[in-house]
Amino acid sequence: MEARLNPFTNPVLGKVLKHVVAAGKALEGSTLPAATQELVKLRASQINGCGFCTDMHFKDAVQAGESAERLNLVAAWREATVFTDAERAALELAEEATRIADAAGGVPDAVWANAAKYYDEDQLGALVGVITVINAFNRANVMLQTPAGEYRPGQFA
Repeated sequence: MEARLNPFTNPVLGKVLKHVVAAGKALEGSTLPAATQELVKLRASQINGCGFCTDMHFKDAVQAGESAERLNLVAAWREATVFTDAERAALELAEEATRIADAAGGVPDAVWANAAKYYDEDQLGALVGVITVINAFNRANVMLQTPAGEYRPGQFA
């Protein structure tokens, strides 16, 4: 299976994705825990059906020391006992923001307030940024039908 379009050789899409990558890099210095960022990226990618990003963020999280048990349970985080309350709040915000069209009025105030109990303003800003960037990548990869399974951790470093 090949992608419909190669973003690395298409000059227009390449320019666009260069900026999305730069937005993602801006989050690297954030105080939002790296594990939380990977959990959020994985969950949004699962919701959006982005095989490439699901593969990538699972492998990146494993490489960073995340347990297979926790990663396996991301899709069922509400029932799983392996996540902190802060991680659960981040996953809930990621789900609501990813499924924004499903809720009239967008992300509910209660969901935002719950996240704000655990994260300061800078971390909330980073959380919004992570969710925004991963959703952009998910949508591009789903449209392009980017194949999954061949990603190697650090491949795009």
